[in-house]
Amino acid sequence: MATGRSAKLAIFAFVAMLFCMVDTALLSSIAQQMMSGNSVGLNEKRLPVRRTSGHWLRTTSFTMNGRQYQAIEQNPEKPSRWGQLARDGHQVVQFKDVEANKFIAVSVDGKVRVYGSGNP
Repeated sequence: MATGRSAKLAIFAFVAMLFCMVDTALLSSIAQQMMSGNSVGLNEKRLPVRRTSGHWLRTTSFTMNGRQYQAIEQNPEKPSRWGQLARDGHQVVQFKDVEANKFIAVSVDGKVRVYGSGNP
């Protein structure tokens, strides 16, 4: 029983740490630039926007607060609510913490929602 509680506390601590470290204005800017051009301007650098091999989705990698992240255009073929929004014509971008291999946030038309933050 203690192991389950410890695991839940560890997950809660991880989510709280990510929420404190996430710059939603930066994520919004990256999503909007990625969906509208071939590169993303970040800290006086130009980051290339590439395409995935399978579905030709836009993607770019960047560093925020010393951690590596990947922005990935939402696959509209996915049966999730995010996929449905993409099918409906919204610009949906998922953000993944590369080291933790966890999605941490989503941007829909430039509005960012951090997972686990309690935002709708």
